[in-house]
Amino acid sequence: MDIRLGGRTAVVTGGSRGLGLAMATRLAASGADVAILARRPDVLDEAKAAIAATAGGRVEAVACDVSKADDVQRAFDAVMARLGRIDIVVNNAGTSRTGPFEEVTDAIWQADLDLKLFAAIRLTRLAWPQMKARGWGRVINILNTGAKAPRAGSAPTTISRAAGMALTKVLAGEGAPHGILVNALLVGLIVTDQVRNWHRTRGGNRTLEEFIAETGKPVPLGRMGTAEEFANVACFLASDAAGYVTGTAINVDGGTSPVV
Repeated sequence: MDIRLGGRTAVVTGGSRGLGLAMATRLAASGADVAILARRPDVLDEAKAAIAATAGGRVEAVACDVSKADDVQRAFDAVMARLGRIDIVVNNAGTSRTGPFEEVTDAIWQADLDLKLFAAIRLTRLAWPQMKARGWGRVINILNTGAKAPRAGSAPTTISRAAGMALTKVLAGEGAPHGILVNALLVGLIVTDQVRNWHRTRGGNRTLEEFIAETGKPVPLGRMGTAEEFANVACFLASDAAGYVTGTAINVDGGTSPVV
């Protein structure tokens, strides 16, 4: 499917690496102007150059810690000053943090909620009025399959992500009368920088390729997914081709989740 996003502007948090970079690259290649937000300016510069190599529109990078309200406001203002509008918000920032419940302190809970839930709330709330005014908008919340099927020892991440799924449904209902579609994508086993980090700590004598192949064997499709495959689904949801899809939480996990 040839998806064209010319005339649209997207913001992707956590856009300098992994799934965020893949989604930003795919959106830009489809013609959207794209702004990526992340904390490290040096990594952002590299990502911006990589995205621009295949972009059909403008690419901007804004250093931002989305767990901080003032940073989110500043980044939003910067994107508006440079690109003039925001049509698509991809709330992607966040890493997995888990542990036994009794060891998760208040500080850890608050930091996880600030990064994974409040960041999405704050950025979406800032972009929402202009989407309503234009009668068109897309919000895509990147969660994980634990939001639907949390396992023991998965706090605080799965709980923050479950709250993100509830946020998705609430916003979908409020946005629908105004042409704003809100969906979530739930991450399964995808080959990203995080998997390469796992290989360094758990890979033993296996090559990265061997580690990826073995890790993917339990997946019903028999392999791990690619960041590009994940990005293709996000690009579809951001487009007019998905004009009747809202309020969903789609598993992008090769069939692993026990919950549809």
